[in-house]
Amino acid sequence: MVKFYSVLLAVCTWPLSLAALAAPQAALEITLPRMQVAEYHKPYLAVWLEDSARNATQVAVWYDVAMREAKGEEWLADLRQWWRRGGRSLTMPIDGITSATKGPGSHVIDLSLQSVLRELPDGEYRLRVEAAREVGGRELLSLAITLPLDNATLPVIEKGSSELSQVRLYSVAP
Repeated sequence: MVKFYSVLLAVCTWPLSLAALAAPQAALEITLPRMQVAEYHKPYLAVWLEDSARNATQVAVWYDVAMREAKGEEWLADLRQWWRRGGRSLTMPIDGITSATKGPGSHVIDLSLQSVLRELPDGEYRLRVEAAREVGGRELLSLAITLPLDNATLPVIEKGSSELSQVRLYSVAP
């Protein structure tokens, strides 16, 4: 009897497995510029997805997690759009998405992005990346995407002008 249900389950779910295999795996590359300033601080950064109703799904938050007494959390409100879109209601640190700040160069988010994309229903979304630096500026980039992702529409690239050099969503081999 158990064998029958196992076979029935496999037959009923194989279309879902094929759909998962057909959808491309994606990674998000965030490039932070090297700045020639007297006092450089690594940026705080937030990545989230918004649906058409502007409901936010968190992907990543980079901030100074090592500061004593959670002092690094005090400046998360400088990520203004993220803060308004749900950041203020979160309890930090968040397992799986919270990370330390990063320096200049390219940084890739892949595993956390994959799990978020799999859980969301099909539709139109905005992938938002916001960066803010102490004694620096603030910048928000937004990429329009459609789920499920399609290799024909990737990569999606947005260039920044100050705190973010570039944000690129691209497909990777599974």
